[in-house]
Amino acid sequence: MSDYFFADYFYVLNVLGAIVATTMFVGALDDLFIDVYYWSYETYRRLFIRSKYPRLRAEQLMVKPQSYFAVMVPAWKEYDVIAGMIENTLATMNYDKFVIFAGVYQNDAETAAEVDRMVRKYPERVCRATVLNDGPTCKADCLNWIAQRIFQYEQDHRIEFSGLVLHDSEDVIHPLEFRLFNYLIEKKDLIQLPVLSLSRKWYEFIGESYADDFAEWCQKEMVVRESLTGVVPGCGVATCYARHAVKALSERLEGVPFNTSTLTEDYDLSFRLSAMGYRRQIFVRFPVLETVQHKNFWTGKLESRQVKTLIAVREYFPNGFRAAYRQRARWILGVAFQGWQQLGWKGSLSRKYLFFRDRKSVVSAFIGWMAYLLVLNVLILYFIQWAGVDFVRFPELALPESWIYEVVLLNFWLFINRIVHRIFFVWRLQGVNGAIRVLPHMIIGNIINFFAICRAWKLFASHLITGKKIGWDKTAHHYLEAELKPHRLLGDMLGLPAEKVAQALQIQARTAQPFGQICLRQGWINADQLADALSEQAHYLRGDLSLVAAREFVRELPVASIVEHQIIPFAFGQTGALHLAVTSLRAEETLRAISGLVGKQVLCFVVPDEQFSLGLQLIEELGQAQHDTVLKLGNA
Repeated sequence: MSDYFFADYFYVLNVLGAIVATTMFVGALDDLFIDVYYWSYETYRRLFIRSKYPRLRAEQLMVKPQSYFAVMVPAWKEYDVIAGMIENTLATMNYDKFVIFAGVYQNDAETAAEVDRMVRKYPERVCRATVLNDGPTCKADCLNWIAQRIFQYEQDHRIEFSGLVLHDSEDVIHPLEFRLFNYLIEKKDLIQLPVLSLSRKWYEFIGESYADDFAEWCQKEMVVRESLTGVVPGCGVATCYARHAVKALSERLEGVPFNTSTLTEDYDLSFRLSAMGYRRQIFVRFPVLETVQHKNFWTGKLESRQVKTLIAVREYFPNGFRAAYRQRARWILGVAFQGWQQLGWKGSLSRKYLFFRDRKSVVSAFIGWMAYLLVLNVLILYFIQWAGVDFVRFPELALPESWIYEVVLLNFWLFINRIVHRIFFVWRLQGVNGAIRVLPHMIIGNIINFFAICRAWKLFASHLITGKKIGWDKTAHHYLEAELKPHRLLGDMLGLPAEKVAQALQIQARTAQPFGQICLRQGWINADQLADALSEQAHYLRGDLSLVAAREFVRELPVASIVEHQIIPFAFGQTGALHLAVTSLRAEETLRAISGLVGKQVLCFVVPDEQFSLGLQLIEELGQAQHDTVLKLGNA
C-alpha cells in the first residue's frame, strides 16, 4: 500500500511541478519582455530624442499663463483627513487658478461638516458637491455628482476649466503639479503623474511593500504601457482629464462619464476615452531638485541636502494586513475581472497583450503558492534523505537530467532578474536604505496578493451567483502627521479688527465670559464661524449635532458624565471610535477617562453652541425622566 501511495505522491509532484514550472516560465518571459522593451525604449530616447530635444525645465512651467483646473475629491467617511488635505493643498500649491470640489454623501454628516468648514473658510477655492444617494455607493458615482457640480459651477461663474484633476483625500500633492498640467493640457486628453508612497518606518513592512511596488510601476511599467498602446491606465489620483474629453463623454452617457459598474473607474475611463478618439494620453516623469532634511546617522542632527525627485502625488498606503489585501482585492476585481467582462479583448495585439498581463493575476498568485509548497516538499525529502532513509527518491523538478529541472533553473535566474530590477528602481527613488529591504517586501507582497486574489475570486463568484452588485469596500485613509503648531489666539483666527478684540477683552476681564461667546453676543460673528475657529484652535474636527443623534447615543455614557464633562456622544466612526460633541478643548485626562469608561477610542467634534445646548437640555430631561420612573417603581 505504501508503494502505491509513494507512486501516486511522486506522480502528483511531477504533474504539479510541470504545470507550475511552465506557467511560471510564461509569466517570467512576460516580465522579461517588459524589461527588455523598457531598456530598449530608454536607450532609443537617450540616443535619438533627448539629444535632439532638450529637457523641459521647471522654470518653463512658471511662465505660461494659468488656466483654471477643477480638483475632484470623492469622500466617504473622510472627516478625519479631508480638511487637512484641503488646507495643505491650498497652502503649498505654486498655483492660483484651481477650485477643489469635495464630493460628500447626503448621509455622511461628519465629512459634510468638515467640508462645509473649509467652504466657509475658503469660499473662492473650495466647493461642496453633494451626492444625493446614500453612501457608500461607489467612487464613480461620487465622481459623477462632482462632475455635474463642476459643469454647474462653470455656468454660475462664467468660467471654463481646462482640466479636471482626480485626487483622494489622503493625497499630498506636489507644489508644481498644476503648473505641469497647465503646460501640457492644451495638447493632451489625459495626463497621469506618478503615484508614490510617503516614507514609513523601516519595520512597517506592509506599507513599505506598496512603496516598492509603485516605485517600479511608475518608473518602468507605465512608461512601457504608454509606448506600446498609447493608453495610459488612470491611477485614480494625480490624473488630469481634459475638460472637453470628460464633457463629451458626459453628454454621450447622459451625465455619467465615470462607469459605476466597475471598481476601477480610472482604469476603465482611459480605454473608453481612447475608444472615443481621445488618444492623446501621456504618463509624465518630470524630475526636479528639492531640498530635504534628513537625520545624520552618526550625529543625530538634521541636515539639508538636495535630491532629485519626481513631480508626483504621495500618500500613505495601508500598513495593516487586512486593509492591504482588501484594497488589492478591489483593484484585482476592477482591472482583471470587471475589465475582462466590460472591455473584453478588443484592440491591437499590443493592447491584448497588456490585457493578458493585467488579467493573469487571477491565477498567478495561486501558482506562486503552489511553487512554495513544491519547494517545501523537496526540502522535506532532502531532510529525510539526510536522516538516512534509503527509499527516498525525488520528483523530476529536483533531478538535473529532467526538462522540468531545466525550466526551474531558468525560472530561478529570471527571478533573480526580477529582484535586480526591483532593487534598481527602489534605489533610484529611495536610496540604499530602501533597496536593502526589497526581498522581505517582495515576500510580504506575495502573501498579501494571495489573500487579495482569494477575496477577489470570492466576491466575483458571489456576484455571478447572486447578481448582487459588488460594493465600494473603501480603504480608511491617513494623512500627514500634524506637526506641533503654535497656539493661535481666537481673535486672530476670527479675523477681528484690533479695536473689537480690545473691546471683547475688556468685557471678558469684567464678566469672565469666554472670548468667543462675547464676540457671538456682540453680533461680530455667527455660530458656525465660532465653531470653525474653535475646532481649528483645538485641533478637533468640526461637526453638527442633531437631537435625534443626541437621543440615540445617550445610552453610551452615564448622563452624569455627560453633564459633568460637557460632552455629548452622537455617532460611531468607521473604525469604531465614539464621536463626542463639544464646544471647546477638553483635557486629555478627561478624554482618556471617557475612553476607558466606554472601552473605545473617542474623537471630539466641535459643534455650534446652540446645537450643544439643545442636545444637553434633551439629555438632562431624559435623565430626569429615567430617575422619576425609578422612584415610581420603587414606591409601587
